[in-house]
Amino acid sequence: MCDVLVALPGATAGAALFAKNSDRPPGERQVVVWNPARDDRGGATRATFVDVPAHPGMTFAGVLSRPAWCWGAEHGVNEAGVAVGNETIYTTEDPRGAPDALIGMDLVRIVLERCDTADAAVGMIGEMIARHGQGGSGHDTSQGQRPRPYWSSFLVADRQTAHVVETSGNTVASMRVGDTWAISNRTTIPSFDAAHRHPRQPVHLLVDPRLDASRAVLAEGPVSTERLARHLASHAGGADGWTVCMHAEQDGMVVEATTASMIVELGDDPVVHWAQGSPCTTPYSTARFSELAGLLSGR
Repeated sequence: MCDVLVALPGATAGAALFAKNSDRPPGERQVVVWNPARDDRGGATRATFVDVPAHPGMTFAGVLSRPAWCWGAEHGVNEAGVAVGNETIYTTEDPRGAPDALIGMDLVRIVLERCDTADAAVGMIGEMIARHGQGGSGHDTSQGQRPRPYWSSFLVADRQTAHVVETSGNTVASMRVGDTWAISNRTTIPSFDAAHRHPRQPVHLLVDPRLDASRAVLAEGPVSTERLARHLASHAGGADGWTVCMHAEQDGMVVEATTASMIVELGDDPVVHWAQGSPCTTPYSTARFSELAGLLSGR
């Protein structure tokens, strides 16, 4: 579970803003790492479950927030000023029968390594799913968790442009964002939602209260980093902890929690704010992108 928001310069007092809360199993370790540029020519890249052909040249450096067990990332930003985050979504197509392939977190990292614009990211997601498929558990089954396959949606932004991308198996749809957009754990592109929304997912209970809260924040006027930080730390949303800063409970135990959060100001030298824990209790660290290699290398 997650929530992602974007506000382009027409809706802010300055730079485009990207924000995401990553909701994962509460005991899972998520790390923020510096992902240096590399020359992949002549080799292959091993994603979480499958190999993909290497990028024909230098990749882009970036900062990734990722569960320690997998190759992919929940969210991040690269040196070209592209930021992306993904969401679990369920549709009319059952993901449990799909063979291991690319998972949504792999696609986030591939975009950050290979794309210099939000437009390019849309094409990359579609190309990678067409060539390699989508499938496999998004949870670490080596730690006794049950397999949890799902489809993904994405919100990708650069300094001027943003797109929402939604998937169902190998079907991919995208929509260019106007000034603002928010996604959560459901389909949001109107035509894609009409064709592919899961008929039994209780979105009105577990998803729509969070999504409505995000949309309200984006509609309030000039969007700021401070307002997004307050929103990501808030407990707006549904019952039983299914809130923006998530502490979802089942049978008295927390089963899903916000384990990482990031806000990016997409200026010429992006300002990155990140928290490795629930933002209601974990202060954000802040640095300019140009400082992150020194701060995060070796993590």
